[in-house]
Amino acid sequence: MKIACVGGGPAGLYFSILMKRQEPSHDITVHERNPAGSTYGWGVTYWSELLDKLREGDPETALAISENSVSWTSGVAHVRDRTTVQPGDEGFGIGRHRLLELLAERARSLGVRVEYEHEVTADDLPDADLVVAGDGVNSAVRERYADRFGSDIALGRNAYIWLGTTKVFDSFTFSFQETDHGWIWAYGYPFSGEQSTCVIECSPRTLAGLGMDAMGEADGLARLEKIFADILDGHPLIGREKGDGAAQWLTFRTLTNRTWRHGDIVLLGDAAHTTHYSIGAGTTLALEDAICLARELGTQPDKEAALAAYERRRKADLLRLQSAARYSAQWYENLPRYIHLPPEQMFALLGQRHSPLLPYVPPQLYYRLDRAAGRLEALRRLKRWLGPKLARTSQSRALASREETARQGLHR
Repeated sequence: MKIACVGGGPAGLYFSILMKRQEPSHDITVHERNPAGSTYGWGVTYWSELLDKLREGDPETALAISENSVSWTSGVAHVRDRTTVQPGDEGFGIGRHRLLELLAERARSLGVRVEYEHEVTADDLPDADLVVAGDGVNSAVRERYADRFGSDIALGRNAYIWLGTTKVFDSFTFSFQETDHGWIWAYGYPFSGEQSTCVIECSPRTLAGLGMDAMGEADGLARLEKIFADILDGHPLIGREKGDGAAQWLTFRTLTNRTWRHGDIVLLGDAAHTTHYSIGAGTTLALEDAICLARELGTQPDKEAALAAYERRRKADLLRLQSAARYSAQWYENLPRYIHLPPEQMFALLGQRHSPLLPYVPPQLYYRLDRAAGRLEALRRLKRWLGPKLARTSQSRALASREETARQGLHR
């Protein structure tokens, strides 16, 4: 096949690698609108399960990523002047810039053409048997056919900013700080021996109260460095790594699409779906999309069947993680519900934020139930049964309320 990958992110590059390994005669070009090395995003996280999948797909890529990653095995939460530590699964971080370098080098070594500073417009798509749109949440290809894909975007409530720092954290680090205008918090994790990612989040009210919604980048970073002095140890926060524009406060957009394919076009990664950054799964899910799409194209009898199977399988696989991401975002949006618990209890519920049961149970009662459930199988079964049931009931009530409001509007 002749394949055009629009967007030189992890999904498009890794998909091109897998397809070239599968059939060297494929004619594959990756089109990236930005110059080489101009990516923004600091570090990305992943877990050992992803490495296992990468080893199956291409051992050389997996080895290169593993050798260029750092790891941690614990989480640390600072709440005001108190600290609590909890062990966890081994996590990994790698610089996004380094990850893309490794993937592009491997793709080129297999015969893939990687063309930088080559913007593909939605009205001038490449002439190819298959166009893989992996051009991110702002995908121009998807937007051109938004009505066909059935795109929908839901805005989160909180504001966040994605920064770097020269402070190298030795664990996944949280810091929750109370200001005169409400709570603000940071997530920090290493991605190399020299730098870490630091994502900072707060409510719109807190952002405006602190005046940071109107500050320039330098003043805003200086203010944040003072607030999070407890974890930065005198190290600076850094905005854009390459100096191309200022780091900005954003609102997370959860993107879904009714379908991921239209004719010879198929969506991949953030162009198809997004999950809240607080579960750290965006890059993993994009790479898993690439793995699934390449596998289906290699095993299905024809392209249409392969694209249908890819969409069906990945949508099914995503259901659990999309639910976890939604509840995780809501946990942070409702932080005052949990923040005044003793730190060890708050951190335990932070680890349980993906649970559909947690929003419906008083936090201290949930904490006691969770501790008891760790010892009693009957309570574990109750949690697994009751959480989804309450979530479905809540969703049904919300839907019924919206339908009733719509009917009343029509009658008026």
